[in-house]
Amino acid sequence: MDKAIPYGTQDITQQDIDAVIAVLHSKFLTQGPLVKEFEEKFAAYVGSSYAVAVTNGTAALHLSAMALGVNADSKVITTPITFSASANCIRYCGGEVVFADIDPETALLDINNVRAILEEHPKGTFSGIIPVDFAGYPVDMAAFRALADEHGLWILEDSCHAPGAYFTDKNNTKHFCGDGSLADLAIFSFHPVKHIATGEGGMITTNSEAQYKKLLKYRSHGMVYQGNSDLIENHGGWYMEMQELGYNYRLSDINAALGVSQLSRAQLGLQRRHEIAKRYDTAFAGTAIKTIPVKENVYHGLHLYIIQVENRKGLYDYLRANNIFAQVHYVPVHLMPYYQSLGSKKGDMPVAEKYYDHCLSIPMYPTLTDDEQVYVIEKILNFYN
Repeated sequence: MDKAIPYGTQDITQQDIDAVIAVLHSKFLTQGPLVKEFEEKFAAYVGSSYAVAVTNGTAALHLSAMALGVNADSKVITTPITFSASANCIRYCGGEVVFADIDPETALLDINNVRAILEEHPKGTFSGIIPVDFAGYPVDMAAFRALADEHGLWILEDSCHAPGAYFTDKNNTKHFCGDGSLADLAIFSFHPVKHIATGEGGMITTNSEAQYKKLLKYRSHGMVYQGNSDLIENHGGWYMEMQELGYNYRLSDINAALGVSQLSRAQLGLQRRHEIAKRYDTAFAGTAIKTIPVKENVYHGLHLYIIQVENRKGLYDYLRANNIFAQVHYVPVHLMPYYQSLGSKKGDMPVAEKYYDHCLSIPMYPTLTDDEQVYVIEKILNFYN
């Protein structure tokens, strides 16, 4: 096939283009009314009370760590199988990252491993947990909430891969990723390969009004503006005051316009992802190619479709030679040179390291055509046959 097939890509329609052009003709290019519209519509989509739009998913993690009070005395547990930003946000605030291994079936943070770490230390040693809805697979946040409450911890849910995904608990209640029902804060990314693309962008969701107000302040230099009852003084209509140290993490109306447009068809994109996954599942059933099984109570977000194989490097190179650009998600964060300099080492996370040696993300995005998928499947099977 002459056309390159990536592991993921954005889908930009004429509706998206028109939405952005309309902003360019408007009075607002930076943060304006479309940011607020995007926040409200996204909160409604995931089921949270509040949403705060920011410049990217990393900024969302950083501000969330700040809002949760992470400092030099904080120790926070997270997974090594994620993008490094899930851990880095703790380091930005001076805290210590403690990695826990993954579940071999789901590649999600292993709650039993987290529990063992907590029980090895006196209560009060740890501040929080950052579970990741990796590849779009929802973490069992009900179980993590119970564990966190037992040890007095907060939860920051990294839902970058999973807008629209959910799990159903033992009471038959649906919990959408980032809906605020179980995690204190949750974050999302709108990088081009994600479900909703804004170029760059992120979102923080919560059901806490107090956290919402903090986040609004932190994303805009720590400033409080006219019309806010929290002003300590008021010298006149021009007056604003910096009450805390914040950052310029504001999203623009240009990005938000694209986000609103993309959000309007997000559910259709999820449905298409499930069609593609079902075809892969059928094709690889009964072969040596291992896929990640999905529990019956889970609606997977399917940001990624991951297979685990022998001779991963050989398959990766073979696919590239045939214009299929698969990817690896992820190099374990604890093996990054920076974290090794802080004391992590190979062998610390044996399940994550074994997973890394075999994992490969193959094409998964709504505009992948049936013919392209057939070609991908044929090439993968041919390599092993």
